[in-house]
Formats: sequence, C-alpha cells, structure tokens
Amino acid sequence: MKKKEVSYSPDTLPPLSATQRSRLEELADAPDNQINYDDIPRLTDAQLAELKRPEHYRPVKKQITARLDADVLAWLKAGGKGYQSRMNAILRQAMLNAK
Repeated sequence: MKKKEVSYSPDTLPPLSATQRSRLEELADAPDNQINYDDIPRLTDAQLAELKRPEHYRPVKKQITARLDADVLAWLKAGGKGYQSRMNAILRQAMLNAK
C-alpha cells in the first residue's frame, strides 16, 4: 500500500487539541532541571571546538548613533551606497583581528 505524503506550512497546520495544548503548557511551565537529557549524548571538548556557525548566519543588527570624523564619513560615503555595511565590515574585521 502506498502512503500519502503530507506536508504542512505554518499557515496550514491543523489546530491543536485541548489535550495537546494542555501538555504544551505543562512542558512550558516545567523548570529546566526537570528536563531529561539521558537520550542526548554530551558533546566532548573536541566536538565543541570544531563547531562552526551556519553558512547563512546573520547577526542581529542594532541601530545606534555614532559620531565620526567628517573625513572618515566622507571616505566611507565615497564608496557609494552601502557605506554603513562597509563600516560594519571594517569594525567586524577589527574585532576578529583583536581576538
């Protein structure tokens, strides 16, 4: 017998039953120390050292107000559109080099 493949998107998920909703609320209210991690193996230090960010990782951006020297701002803007992204890239490189 051939099985029918079912796929859902967030818009087409079936509604939760009262039992499912109640169970989810119980789990959400439970303290972290009651979570059973027995079926999840611990990562070794070597495994943790090999972890890398996902390829499409995008850090959260924060809006700020910064004061720059006029000539520095002119230099950034001279490169055309995207001067704020260039400024971020320059600061990121400086941060990574400082580590």
